[in-house]
Amino acid sequence: MNETIQRAGRRAFSFFEHAFDAAFGPRINPLYHLGALSFFFFWMVAASGIYVYVFFETSIDGAYRSVEYLTHTQWYVGGVARSLHRYASDAMVITVLLHLAREFVLDRYRGVRWYAWLTGVILLWFLYASGIGGYWLVWDRLAQYIAVVTTEWFDWLPIFAEPIARNFLNSTSVNDRFFSLLVFMHIGIPLFLLLGMWIHILRISRAKTNPPRPIMIGTLLALTALSLVYPALSQGPADLDTLVSRVHPDWFYLVMYPLIDLWSPGVVWALAGGGTLLLMLLPWIPRRQEAPAAVVDLANCNGCGRCFADCPYSAVILQPRSDGLPFESQAVVEPGLCTACGICVGACPTATPFRRVSDLVPGIDMPSLTTRDIRSRILAATAPLTGMDRVMVFGCRSGPDLAALQEPGVATLVLPCLAALPPSFIDFVISRRHADGVLLAGCIAGDCYQRLGVEWTEQRLAGQRDPYLRGRVPRERLAMVWAGPTGDATLAREIAEFRARLRAMGPYRHGPATPPASPASHPPEDRDVSYRVG
Repeated sequence: MNETIQRAGRRAFSFFEHAFDAAFGPRINPLYHLGALSFFFFWMVAASGIYVYVFFETSIDGAYRSVEYLTHTQWYVGGVARSLHRYASDAMVITVLLHLAREFVLDRYRGVRWYAWLTGVILLWFLYASGIGGYWLVWDRLAQYIAVVTTEWFDWLPIFAEPIARNFLNSTSVNDRFFSLLVFMHIGIPLFLLLGMWIHILRISRAKTNPPRPIMIGTLLALTALSLVYPALSQGPADLDTLVSRVHPDWFYLVMYPLIDLWSPGVVWALAGGGTLLLMLLPWIPRRQEAPAAVVDLANCNGCGRCFADCPYSAVILQPRSDGLPFESQAVVEPGLCTACGICVGACPTATPFRRVSDLVPGIDMPSLTTRDIRSRILAATAPLTGMDRVMVFGCRSGPDLAALQEPGVATLVLPCLAALPPSFIDFVISRRHADGVLLAGCIAGDCYQRLGVEWTEQRLAGQRDPYLRGRVPRERLAMVWAGPTGDATLAREIAEFRARLRAMGPYRHGPATPPASPASHPPEDRDVSYRVG
């Protein structure tokens, strides 16, 4: 059932993502920055809310009057601030729900990612409580409707000695202290929401809480323009001596309220509670079998910290040395946080196919696909290739489908993430003439499944991040395709163009030649070595 929903959801998201890619480019596609956009909208709500609070009167008579003053008399600043407060709140609901749905359909919520998913589901309650509480403060007809329906909904729970809905029977039952309580709650609940947002990203290394600057500027200008053209307005002063017969609800926050009117409060509690429980249990329905976590080999680890710096999920930490070797620290892997992406292996300077004598065992490695395995599979895949346009394609599990490539002259190897490939392997393939060129095929540039894989790969190849690709490797024999799982046609086209360029270049004439041979003819280590790392 989950897989069917996910497939349909991926197709829907893919349609809009391609449209946004064409309009904005993949690096500033808003759909790839939904979590960061949610943070940005929160700060927009906070900033506009502070301005509104300066003029807000916490009294039964002054609340509505002060909001009307901001809306109409001070429309040029106060009215814009009030509207921004409203529209940024609505936008945050949209981005949060889209973020939740997208993580689900892309299967980025199970396994060790359960923590972010579970805390995110809990945050939904704080988000809605923050927004609904804000509508009370306006104290218009909509606020009156929300107050009555909310208290009737909570009265269904057997936790109050007296029905709290009695406090809204007539105008004499509400006083100024009620608004002081509302203000306290409307400030306190968002603070708890902010704390929860920090907890939500606690296990994520280098969590991006700010979207790219063009997205921030664009959304701010768009919401400001909306605030000027279609300002948020009150719906007449509240009057508890009369019944509210007609309101215009905010469907982003108040979608459940008509259901409370139509159904019983108990049914809506069952719907809200059951839906929340189902979302919280999703990471274990069904339970996913995770690949084994990364393993540290202390004999080859000098505590350089590159694996620690590059891990997207803070699964690698540095601790004082425990084996007596003359190094200050050692890497330690927390299995409960490791997604087996292999990015730590790609960062390890000892994960190199160039060896003089020692066995190919790096300081950190993946049991499911060791560095030795990668080297052996490269040799096996490239051995049958012939011609001057031989291409070794490295792909990631979340990129284009390499199994669809059945072209002669093209060898493929799928990795958990492209950043799991140490740059020295690209050097190895080209300088040892196992192939005439290397093509990397991975996730969309702005939306790496393992968060930082595309970014780290690009920086390593550009010489901006260790371990970097050596300058002797001809960059014209290296191509990158960031196309994602729906980019099969793009990948096929890029390979054809890349092979045409390779044929035009002719054979690679630098470095010692390694004639094609069967994997069995190669020794466990390539002893014809030009450099050694570690």
